[in-house]
Amino acid sequence: MRILNVAQTYFPYLAEGGRPVKVRTLSRKLAQRGHCVTVLTADLGSAEWSQSGCPREKSSAGWRMVEDGVEALYLPSWFRYRALTLNPGVVGFCRTSLKAFDLVHVYGLYDLLGPAVSYFCRRQGIPYVIEPMGMYRPIDRSFRLKLLWHRSLGGSFWRNAAQVIATSEMECQELLDDGVPREKLVIRYNGIDPGAYANLPPRGSFRAKWGVSAEEPLVLLLSRLIPRKGADILIEAFAEVCPQSGRLVIAGPEGEPGYRAQLEKCAKERGVERRVLFTGPVYGEEKKAVLADADVFVLPSRYENFANAAAEAVACGIPVIVSNCCGIGSLVDGQAGLVIAPEKAPLTEALRQLVYDQALYARLKEGCQRVAGQLTWDRLAAQMEGYYEQVLAGSHGIH
Repeated sequence: MRILNVAQTYFPYLAEGGRPVKVRTLSRKLAQRGHCVTVLTADLGSAEWSQSGCPREKSSAGWRMVEDGVEALYLPSWFRYRALTLNPGVVGFCRTSLKAFDLVHVYGLYDLLGPAVSYFCRRQGIPYVIEPMGMYRPIDRSFRLKLLWHRSLGGSFWRNAAQVIATSEMECQELLDDGVPREKLVIRYNGIDPGAYANLPPRGSFRAKWGVSAEEPLVLLLSRLIPRKGADILIEAFAEVCPQSGRLVIAGPEGEPGYRAQLEKCAKERGVERRVLFTGPVYGEEKKAVLADADVFVLPSRYENFANAAAEAVACGIPVIVSNCCGIGSLVDGQAGLVIAPEKAPLTEALRQLVYDQALYARLKEGCQRVAGQLTWDRLAAQMEGYYEQVLAGSHGIH
């Protein structure tokens, strides 16, 4: 198949959330299965390119990179508001090149790139699928802008999609509740690459760098710092469960200006400011080092379509605590972790269990490998291939 993946953000813009990683990995896996895969995305600037060390070249579309059999085309951005860009070059690309593809996969919502490509798909008779990636419910910032997007661009965008891909049962139900036809919906979880975590650094390197002893429990939250992730109630629960020893590591970029300062104030008010570590974003070997040293991973999010970071923790053999607002909850509950309401009291109790109940901890740690086996990208790429074949054959629906 000749597949065009459309994503507002892509490698090397890793600070823009999980979309660049997911699209890059799934594109690679599909290319390995013999498909011709191209990614159409926006150029968000040169700083990340210089840091990545990856070569790129000029092309008629803007910039071009070929990596592991996947071609990525970066359209020049005339305007940018956060991750939203205006890319007039998409018109020329669609008029001259879109007809070369069998199918288009649009990742994410609330940008202009996806609706623009879908418009030309409709005109040229090319089927397209939409993967909301947890963005469907406009619960975060810019509520009015997101509502405007749905009313102005979303109608025909949704109505004419051949298929809609939910990444959890929770998201699937939300889409059904809001009128997406059942026959258009399929479920495909987000994936992990077990090989990426097969050879973690020796335990202790992160602890040594940050002055954490080997005996102290290390609780990890790996996420952007935004209110819905629940870092505030995690700090409160940590202060109760580990009043004298233990460290809470909050690793991730600040997603909302001033929010880190609020969390630091929360920690200070509870007397644990010296034991709550804000590392900023971690990538590559630094990310592996903190995962190697973590004892418990916690994500008490008030809404999380899937929870990729929790899946990564499971792949590393770390028992997790996630809220019942996380799509991954149904997979890990009682198998590789505990699922709680995103509130202080149940989170405190769950954290106490994993820190002090050694038998429970050992059982959940053992179950991590079984859960991780259900989420390999190789398995999910094969599933995605099957869904594409259904679209091209004119048959789709919940699976």
